[in-house]
Amino acid sequence: MQEETSDDQNRVTEIKRIVQKYDVGSRYTTIPLQKASILLPLIFKEDRLHLLLTVRSMKLKTMPGDICFPGGRREPTDCDDIHAALREAKEEIGLRPEQVEIIGRLVPYISKYPTYLITPVVALVEDTFEACPNPDEVTDVFEVPLEFFISSDHYTPLQLDVPYFGTQTIHCFYYQDTQKQKTFKIWGLTAHFAVMLSVILLEKVPSFDSSFSLERRLAECDHALTQATYQSKL
Repeated sequence: MQEETSDDQNRVTEIKRIVQKYDVGSRYTTIPLQKASILLPLIFKEDRLHLLLTVRSMKLKTMPGDICFPGGRREPTDCDDIHAALREAKEEIGLRPEQVEIIGRLVPYISKYPTYLITPVVALVEDTFEACPNPDEVTDVFEVPLEFFISSDHYTPLQLDVPYFGTQTIHCFYYQDTQKQKTFKIWGLTAHFAVMLSVILLEKVPSFDSSFSLERRLAECDHALTQATYQSKL
């Protein structure tokens, strides 16, 4: 990471303090499912925290054109979830490990098709970073203010049946990027992780769900992951 001012250091220290309260480390790595990792890249723009997201290439076989975080399947050469997320981010958008500071891993989730245990790795990225998308994997890169994911503006809930979790309310946002003059649909697991991280860091409940409880949601995720472990062993 680049040299920081005192104010920058204080902000980074506070972000670390908050995220590390929810850092699960390697707690779920023994779940017998295929593993994947995603990087949740936090970057300061105009003195506000943003999340960096990508648009998947239409050349890809799975979820072409979808909005997602950098990441992918864990390979045999990856020593852990963090290494997998960093490798994928470098391959997809040219983000080098030395431009990143890892600050924690959040509770994973199980994707439906294909079935993967997806671990979100939270990281701070240098604000001077300029993405170099690999056109075979990524067609666009953009940043969204963290506050967007707890606002009811441009938000639509969807009801879907999710393996191990049952019927779930799936978040769906439409982000209007004025600089790119594009509207991006952010939904599914990408929106789930964005909302979770935004609630954690901003320490506010979403305006579209005043009854939202972070502790309850984390407990539900932990229970579902426990069930997945049990069923996979049957």
